[in-house]
Amino acid sequence: MNDPATIRRLYGRRQGHKLRQGQAALVEAMLPDVSVPEGPIHARTLFGDERPLELEIGFGGGEHLAAQAAARPDTGFIGCEPFLNGVVQALGHLRDGALANVRLHMGDALDVIERLPDAGLERVYLLHPDPWPKARHAKRRMINHGPLDAIAAKLRSGGEFRLGTDDPTYCAHAMMVMGQRHDFGWTAETPRDWLQRPADWPETRYERKARRHGHEVWYFRYVRI
Repeated sequence: MNDPATIRRLYGRRQGHKLRQGQAALVEAMLPDVSVPEGPIHARTLFGDERPLELEIGFGGGEHLAAQAAARPDTGFIGCEPFLNGVVQALGHLRDGALANVRLHMGDALDVIERLPDAGLERVYLLHPDPWPKARHAKRRMINHGPLDAIAAKLRSGGEFRLGTDDPTYCAHAMMVMGQRHDFGWTAETPRDWLQRPADWPETRYERKARRHGHEVWYFRYVRI
């Protein structure tokens, strides 16, 4: 297994437009209370009890993360996003939905994943990741064996890894890489299973944008073997 520390590198911006006064105040007031703490991570350290944990890698604006958390209040959710403006939007969802079962990490998801116990996650989400379409940038994609080794180690047997993308290059790359692995089994039995969004898969703004532009969207569900 690859050491996550040897495959960790962030690319892209950490912040876009300047935060408005209300947004900056929201970050100051809320983020310290919902941030993932330093050190080993367990459900009890995050939420004060033993509960199933799920993790979203690069949650964007947090709408999927918030919808999942609202639907299952007894499950703990960890959202990782290096982009400050996305974190601000997620904080707004947590505030407006009075969601107490979410913790956020503003940074690389691998920083969190490596501190979780083995087999400690029920589900991992990777929805519309940056496709890095140029061949020379393919090593930057999250769907590569190094990051997948780390994810596999933290998913329990029978746990689920969900991937959503509208990028044909990323789709083909993901199918190739996942097809090489023996620790994940693809759950699709018919084309419908990966061409139509499952009922318990809330739509993201990236998916809506993709459909507005006439893009096909693919939904992959893999079970940890």
